[in-house]
Amino acid sequence: MFDRLDDTLMRYEEMMNQLSEPDVANDPERFKRLMKEQSDLTPIVEAYKEYKQCKQNVEDSLAMLDEESDEEMRELAKEELNESKARIEELEQELKVLLLPKDPNDDKNVIVEIRAGAGGDEAALFAAEIYRMYVHYAESQRWKVETLEMEEIGIGGMKSVNFMITGQGAYSKMKYESGVHRVQRVPETESGGRIHTSTITVAVMPEAEEVDVEIDEKDVRIDVMRASGNGGQCVNTTDSAVRLTHYPTGIVIYSQTEKSQIQNKAKAFALLRAKLYDMECQKAHDAEAEARRSQIGTGDRSEKIRTYNFPQGRVTDHRINLTLYKLDKIMNGDIQEIIDACIAADQAKKLAKMGEE
Repeated sequence: MFDRLDDTLMRYEEMMNQLSEPDVANDPERFKRLMKEQSDLTPIVEAYKEYKQCKQNVEDSLAMLDEESDEEMRELAKEELNESKARIEELEQELKVLLLPKDPNDDKNVIVEIRAGAGGDEAALFAAEIYRMYVHYAESQRWKVETLEMEEIGIGGMKSVNFMITGQGAYSKMKYESGVHRVQRVPETESGGRIHTSTITVAVMPEAEEVDVEIDEKDVRIDVMRASGNGGQCVNTTDSAVRLTHYPTGIVIYSQTEKSQIQNKAKAFALLRAKLYDMECQKAHDAEAEARRSQIGTGDRSEKIRTYNFPQGRVTDHRINLTLYKLDKIMNGDIQEIIDACIAADQAKKLAKMGEE
């Protein structure tokens, strides 16, 4: 580990020298690449420098205890020694986590797809509530949310909704939301007061750039039509809705949220790229069975990850055996505690796997 840290420190110093060179400032692409690398390496370098300083403090304190006869000075040296040793242990753990292989998609924006599953109208209502939960969470992170595609039902529910979240590290946090979400409650339409169980599926896909996925125009049929559903402001009066059909995969994308056909087409292609990129990621994931087992569920669509029990006011994440009795706050977007727990469990699993190698 320490050989890697020394190499990282050397690379960081070399990179800082490069950033101060005039020709780098005149090359925007290279400058951007180096700034990104600097951002990635800074936490590791700062932690390693503090680690080395603590090691030095331990040596200095031991030397002082050997040489010093004054009892007050000896007490100060012992205090410094204990503090530095404790911090060294903390930093060793921090550095192990910082050196874990990083998911290349972590810095990307995400496209989230929510679909109502078992439970009919109740599932559609819950899908709309989970959508609002993520919108509130995104707002708390100062991320931007943009709806790409939505199929609503008349009572305020959603059969499906696709939306993009744009913001620093969106995928690194949102990826833990992929899977089946289950709700247990008495539906408003239930006269007998019986608790029903309904499900929705959530798919979190990293946004794909054109360089990530090449789409051959011959493989896509583009149809334009008038938007359906709630109208107003020209939405239903012009041929602004766009439907894409991707022949090789059979994926169909429908976009009508914008008044402009050009904007709807751009959104539809963004969603198609994300779905195709996600399919490639899933294939790679499935090929790496061990890697899948060493992660907290971040991709399996069929995995039941969470239950929202309204009568008891609790939310349980089944992957990490975490139960919280603050359902109202969670439904209002306060999901950071769950995400932090998933990240910690994911890191612990990966560290354990590294220890076995």
